[in-house]
Amino acid sequence: MHYVASYLLAALGGNTSPSAKDIKKILDSVGIKEDDDQLNKVISELNGKNIEDVIAQGIRKLASVPSGRPVAISAAPGTAALAAGSAPVAAEEKKEESEESDDDMGFGSFD
Repeated sequence: MHYVASYLLAALGGNTSPSAKDIKKILDSVGIKEDDDQLNKVISELNGKNIEDVIAQGIRKLASVPSGRPVAISAAPGTAALAAGSAPVAAEEKKEESEESDDDMGFGSFD
C-alpha cells in the first residue's frame, strides 16, 4: 500500500510517470524501506495510466463490496406482527435472567 500511495503522491504532484527513483525518494522521506519487486510491480501496473481514471475505477469496484450494514429482508405477511409482538416478551425474559444472574454470583443482599 505504501508503494501505491507514494505513486499517487508523485502523480498528483505533477509527475505523470513516476519512476522507481521518485517513489523511493518519497518512501525514504518517511523512513520506509522499499522492496524492489513490489515497487516494480506497482510501477508496471500503473505506468502510462491516467491516475484519475484508475481512482474512478477503484471507487466503482469498492461500491460493489458489502459494507456490513444490515440488509432488509422481506418476510412473509404476518410475520412482522408476530416478531413485533414477541419483542417485549424477550426483553422481559432478559431482565429476569439478569436479575437471577446477580443472585448466582453472590451479590444478593441477604446471602
